[in-house]
Amino acid sequence: MSPVQVLKKAYLSTLGCKVNQFETAAFKSQLERRGVIVTSNLEEADFVIINTCTVTAKAGSESRREVRKALRLNDQARVVVTGCHAQLEHDELTRLPDIDPARLMVAGNDTKDSLVDKLLAGEPQLGPLQLGDLGQQQEIAPLQVDKFEGRTRAYLRVQDGCESFCSYCIVPYARGRSRSLPIAEVERQVSIYQQAGHREIVVTGIHVGRYGLDLSEDCNIAGLLDRLCYGFPSIRFRLSSIEPLEITDTLLSLMAEAGNLMPHFHIPLQSGDNEVLKRMNRRYTRKQFREVVDKCRDTLPDAAIGFDIMVGFPGETEAMFENSRNLIETTDCTYLHVFPFSKRPGTRAADYDNQIDSAVKQQRVAILRRLGRKKSRAFYRRFINSRREVLLETEKLSGGNLKGFTDNYIPVTVPRPEKLPRKPVSVKLVEIMDKSVLARIV
Repeated sequence: MSPVQVLKKAYLSTLGCKVNQFETAAFKSQLERRGVIVTSNLEEADFVIINTCTVTAKAGSESRREVRKALRLNDQARVVVTGCHAQLEHDELTRLPDIDPARLMVAGNDTKDSLVDKLLAGEPQLGPLQLGDLGQQQEIAPLQVDKFEGRTRAYLRVQDGCESFCSYCIVPYARGRSRSLPIAEVERQVSIYQQAGHREIVVTGIHVGRYGLDLSEDCNIAGLLDRLCYGFPSIRFRLSSIEPLEITDTLLSLMAEAGNLMPHFHIPLQSGDNEVLKRMNRRYTRKQFREVVDKCRDTLPDAAIGFDIMVGFPGETEAMFENSRNLIETTDCTYLHVFPFSKRPGTRAADYDNQIDSAVKQQRVAILRRLGRKKSRAFYRRFINSRREVLLETEKLSGGNLKGFTDNYIPVTVPRPEKLPRKPVSVKLVEIMDKSVLARIV
């Protein structure tokens, strides 16, 4: 009698952005194609892959904590650490105390497409460092996701890398130059998602507005979205964060005309003060930013328009902070992502004079978060008793309710229907709740 084959198990951990989540989903797909079971139990895993983040000092600390936890709770598994923290702090990771070098592999961002193959190949190919020359990388690592398990929405990474070099940001050093996925590969991934049953795709990247500029094909992000919307009319597309000056008239017209490109912008503001913007190396003024937002609102009156805003940048005076607060107060935005400046070693801003006291930063964060809640509730109130299209998520909330987002990114809570619809449904928004809007399927 032949021995029973024992299937290997892998545990995956992801920190950070949507691009990391896409990449980890690709690792999952590769593992499952090779017969490896992906488990949620760290202690029973034969392999562990940790996809790290390093955008802030706190994110780097959390990444190291996740690595130490894996090594502590599972003393048999091979552990692979990849992602931005692994790319920049690989020497520090290999010097973690009390680790067996034979168990740990640190893989750079440019080796993610071959990571699973090397991991499963066994001991001979499992060296402590798998790092290429990221600065010379001219093509995006090819990764395929078979399905985002348990989700009706899926992330689609079409671009990697950044060349903006904002003074507070380490990402260009961790991700390399801007690189785009060829159009045919983008369409192939969308086809895979369509066959897997996904009905909304979030198009994302590290600097997604730079899509196509490095390709021989004549295409930019608006052109790509145009091809996707008209090539896959049954799928809703949503654009992730895009820089203000990359919101073109062509993109606005497409969003107004294509019924399946969701009316939703997430725009990094970072500061509403011109002097702070200049020292951040952001390439626009508060006047230009306001004009972009006004144009978005004029073209798409119902659109969600969210801002990223940083407070406590070195040298930010009370008057400079007030310029930010005033700009937000007087623009028609929908929601805010507010965060304090984090002193990230390796960036120019970490060495700037006049670092802001933590208590002052937290006070300013609180002020803007209150303003953000006020803006969100005002936006939700506009749509009470109206009908919007919603794609419901599969996971249940307390009481058996389901959550979802309208086309214009209003979070809704819906009493669970007898049968879960796999495509967008029409709902009536009836009541503002704490962090969402109660809606009923019509």
